[in-house]
Amino acid sequence: MRKYEVIFIVKPMEEEATNAVIEKFVKLIQTNGGMIDKEDRWGKKRLVYEIKDYTDGYYCLLNVTAEPACMKECDRVMKITDDLLKHMIVRAEELIAAGEKAAAEPEAGEAE
Repeated sequence: MRKYEVIFIVKPMEEEATNAVIEKFVKLIQTNGGMIDKEDRWGKKRLVYEIKDYTDGYYCLLNVTAEPACMKECDRVMKITDDLLKHMIVRAEELIAAGEKAAAEPEAGEAE
């Protein structure tokens, strides 16, 4: 099993409808053998640019431990869900490696 970060933006809707969309993806991940390590709801935020004629969206971040097949299914369902404006699934190991690389670069510049 691998660790992933799943972030998505839900269309601005009533709170109950937004919660239903989020719960749909939590249950989808759990049904396919994944585990939700952390659920972080950032709330309604203004978008930097319009997406599908919307200027606001509800942001949610899930830290997940799952098999790649589970995340592939989650990505497939997210692509066809009309209530999502955007989504992204990233392996957490890639984020850690990128952060370490970025932290090491200024040190190399200081040595010159």
